[in-house]
This record gives sequence, structure tokens and C-alpha cells, in this order.
Amino acid sequence: MDELEFEKPKVVFEGISQISDALKEAPKIEGLATGVEGLDDLFFTTEIINKKVVKKSLGGIPSFSVFNITGSSDTGKSLLVEQFAVKQAENGRNVIFVTAETPAAFVAVSLSERTRAMGIEFSEIENNIILIDAASYSLLRENIPNLLATLEYVIKKYSATITIIDSVTGFYENKEMLARTVIRRIYNFLKKHRQTALLVSQKRSGHEDLTSEAAGGYAVGHIVDGTMVLAKELIMSQYAAKIYEKPIGEVVRLFRIDGCRLCAHDTKTHFLEITDTGILKIGKTLTSNE
Repeated sequence: MDELEFEKPKVVFEGISQISDALKEAPKIEGLATGVEGLDDLFFTTEIINKKVVKKSLGGIPSFSVFNITGSSDTGKSLLVEQFAVKQAENGRNVIFVTAETPAAFVAVSLSERTRAMGIEFSEIENNIILIDAASYSLLRENIPNLLATLEYVIKKYSATITIIDSVTGFYENKEMLARTVIRRIYNFLKKHRQTALLVSQKRSGHEDLTSEAAGGYAVGHIVDGTMVLAKELIMSQYAAKIYEKPIGEVVRLFRIDGCRLCAHDTKTHFLEITDTGILKIGKTLTSNE
């Protein structure tokens, strides 16, 4: 029997560069304010001063990063991305908000309420946030090429630099085997167009609360630049009440950054608070005595 014939391998002269050349094409990383109290100082950069490594706050999430925001229901994921969208719009940046869960009109109501709760006049941001309604239009939600073509059009038309997707799970719902393919295409697109992006992903029941695992497994967390995990726990025992210093029956909310490729970050688990006006705040660490 004849041996199988394979195509002779070829040297591909694309995709090769020295690190010094690659750095020339890389954008400068800076911190982008999130509008979430206690979050901006959890990302760091380092400098060498007098031969010593000095840690310096980045002052926000790293620009040009693509972050996964994951957690179970009612943990504050949408609040976090809405506060970031409002803050960046207030700072003069054009923000694209892709909604795959709630029709655009209702997202607009939520964003206007978030704006007032943050003490910002809605007139300051209303022209800087562009909504893409993938919840109402299946041609966007169920066809990734259509979604990316629409995103590219909006990015160019409005010179947008920020993209929010709430939630990215909506683009592979009921077909989670395709999650990695979907996320990879969206991630590569966002990188190509130099977007700073937050992708909300849903957790399925049974997933551990404080891991980056979400619907589709670890597909999102493995591909993107970093993950922020939001969780909540209902105190049902004296042991839990002692650990969290809260009475039985109260809900404790937690937050942690699960990796970031572009800069250093705080690795501790923090308490999370949602105020009665619907504003998210990051509090002290679980190990803090303050």
C-alpha cells in the first residue's frame, strides 16, 4: 500500500518580528477610570527607581484590554459595565453598548438612571453612547459576521474606542460548544480595532461562584485579557456569619480580579456593595481588619 503523501511544509514569512519591533506598533497602555469606587486602584504598573521596583497605580482598567465580567444573576455585572460606560462617556469618549439581553429602549432607561445616580447630567453623556440592539434583532444576535460588520461600521462612524457587550453569552446561547469560536472571533476583532472592551458573561448553575468559569466553560476567560468575578452568598450558618461578620440571612457580595495580561493587579477577594441607588462599590478585602 502506498504511503500517505503529505504536502511539503513551507516556511511562512509572516508573523515574525523581534520584540523591539513589535513594541513600536503597540499602543501606550494607560488607566481608564471605571466610575466604580475602589476599583481603579486595583490595577498597577511598575517602574524601576534607584534599582528598586516601585508599584504605581494605573488609575483604572488598562486601555486596549478586553475583560470578561462574570458572575451569577444579580451580582452587579450590568451595573459595573454601565458605570464604566457612563464614566467614559462623561470623559468624552464614544462608547458602543451592544445589548443581547434587553431591548435598547430599556437599556437606555437603565443608563439614564445610572447617570443620575452617579451625579452626572444625562445631557453630558447622551450623545457619546451608541446602542446596538442585538436583543431585538436576530440577524445581529445569531450571525457573528453581521454583528462584527455592524460594529466596524459604528466604530468608524463615531470614532468609538470603548465597546461593552451585555452579554456575550447571548451570542452562543443553546450552542455552548461554539463558545470558544465565537469569543475568539469577537476578541480578535476588538483587538484589531484597538477597543477597550468589557464582555459580560453569565454563569450557569453549578459553577463555582468565584472562578472565571461561565457558560461555555472557560472559553471566555482563557481567550480574553482578564476576568473580573462578582459573586454573592446568602449567610445561612453561624460559621459563615463569623467569617463575614454579618448576621444570618444577609447577603454578602464579593469581587475579585482573576488575571490580567496587560498589567499587574490586586489578587485579593474584596467585599462588594450595591447602594440603594444602584451604584456598585468595591470595599475592603476579606482579610482586612480595617
